[in-house]
Amino acid sequence: MLDRIIKIISILSFLMSLSMAAFGYVAIRYMQSPEFERTLKNKIMGSLEDKLPDVMGDKIPNFTGPSVQLPEPPKVNKLGNPKN
Repeated sequence: MLDRIIKIISILSFLMSLSMAAFGYVAIRYMQSPEFERTLKNKIMGSLEDKLPDVMGDKIPNFTGPSVQLPEPPKVNKLGNPKN
């Protein structure tokens, strides 16, 4: 009886492995197809156009202000105390 159960489980395991391998093969073939690439690009670009606001408007300004200087790190000695 136990032998029969083990054989059934091994057959089911083999069928599951075979089906996963077949599904993986089909999925990879589909992902490498130009149709999948085209569909994915259209979905991504469509969602980006909807989510991004119109940042620039109609024109870019002719002049921008000067750049902002980065703050300097505080000067400390080897013990971590501020230098005067």
